[in-house]
Amino acid sequence: MRSVGTVLFLVVLATLVATGARRWRIPAPSLLVVAGLVVALLPGAPAIHITPELIGLVVLPPLLYASAEEMPWRELRAVWKPVSVLAVGLVLASAAVVGYVACALTPLSWQMALVLGAVLASTDPVAVTALGRRLALPPRVQVVQAESLFNDATSLVLFRVAVGVAVASSAVSWGSASGEFALLAGGGTLIGAAVAGVVVLIRRRTQDPVLETVIALVTPYAAYVLAETAHTSGVTSVVVAGVIMSGSGDRLTSARIRLQLHAVYGTVVFLLESVVFSLIGLSLPGLIRELGDENRLWPLYALALAGTLIAVRVLWVYPLSALLQRKGAQEKTDWRVPAVLSWAGTRGVMPLAAALSIPIAAADGTPLAQRPLVLVLTSSVVVTTLVVQGFTLAPVVRRSGIALEPDHTEREEAAARLSLAEAGLRRLDELSGLEAAPEAVLERLRRALHARRDHARDRLGDDENPYESADQVYRHLRRDLINQEAAELRRLYDDHRISDTTRRRLQRALDLEEARLSDV
Repeated sequence: MRSVGTVLFLVVLATLVATGARRWRIPAPSLLVVAGLVVALLPGAPAIHITPELIGLVVLPPLLYASAEEMPWRELRAVWKPVSVLAVGLVLASAAVVGYVACALTPLSWQMALVLGAVLASTDPVAVTALGRRLALPPRVQVVQAESLFNDATSLVLFRVAVGVAVASSAVSWGSASGEFALLAGGGTLIGAAVAGVVVLIRRRTQDPVLETVIALVTPYAAYVLAETAHTSGVTSVVVAGVIMSGSGDRLTSARIRLQLHAVYGTVVFLLESVVFSLIGLSLPGLIRELGDENRLWPLYALALAGTLIAVRVLWVYPLSALLQRKGAQEKTDWRVPAVLSWAGTRGVMPLAAALSIPIAAADGTPLAQRPLVLVLTSSVVVTTLVVQGFTLAPVVRRSGIALEPDHTEREEAAARLSLAEAGLRRLDELSGLEAAPEAVLERLRRALHARRDHARDRLGDDENPYESADQVYRHLRRDLINQEAAELRRLYDDHRISDTTRRRLQRALDLEEARLSDV
């Protein structure tokens, strides 16, 4: 019963903090980590121990899938070259440098230092996506999100090699490591594509909202479990399935089902992100208590390692950006984009899951005495990057001036709405000429499209539109009428003249109409 109460407490805490973060425009992951730390330090706080199965099997698949769906295939194709360099080259460089620094500064042996370097080498897609979701970054900066989605295979191969060295004291075979990388990345890609293909076939043959929702929730878990069972990369499989589905999902379902899927999946992602980032903060004090007196300098070690990761990323991203801009025939190098790319490389859930999966004992049965220090340093670096880089990423983006201004995005949306309305009007003119429908029906549709077109022109600031004020007055009066109808509906229900089923159905119709008035 106590574990159930702890879970409910975590859900309530995470929801409250994440809601406050959205209201105050603070990065939710950073605030959740801080809140978890504060609660864990309170007297009587329960000791939280995270298992690798909890993160790897329960939390990661839907969060990775949601992150992949936010990376359109068009943008991914545009940035695949720098993503490949970052996902392989930067991961290898980060692991080597962090391992060297850890071996030189900390009590870790070179084997465990290599394990720590492999754990911290890759950026985290969940954290990167959660931090960047509200920053209105332009498409050219989305390379950091794509990088975080695809650098898992490199980091995972390094981690397995490093753990093999630390646990079994085996020699490093880079030939076998290359083959394992191909198996992990290639196998995960094939399984993810196969799962996405099967899901597409199923969803084309169903229009049941409940079944569609179940399929959407099961897809990431199926991709992950099948890939892990085949000893390939479950993370890569989920990411590939999500990227494929992001380009075809809109063509598979109706508008009503898409609205339901968006609401359900948004709720799941919100809860999982909120809980997992608060768990990172809650678990750190318990891990620290397991350290011995010889590791009292762990805070300095963690700060040095976090600084090393940031420095390596800066030294890698800036030359790469300069080279790409030179190949693009730019006369002057723009340092604003690499500045944001360098500062957005936060660590999060993935490194923690990898560190937790380190075996407790070596092959000969002797315990890995330095495992607690690796866990503490991993969690500390994750917390440091989430807090320091998370809280300062928005100011860095604002100072760089590359964020899309709200006016820019609003005008882009209004221009698109104007084009859609004009396309509809052209089609109506064709139908009117063919006499394919009664003129009264066509005129009703024409009035609705004229209202949408005039509203779009109003948002664009088109002074030639003579119906702007009439359109605004119509929407204002219609909202007022909807409020009156809602009040009458409540009165009918309170007077027992209609059933609750009828009340809910009519209230939903009024809600949908009011929402459409805001969206036209």
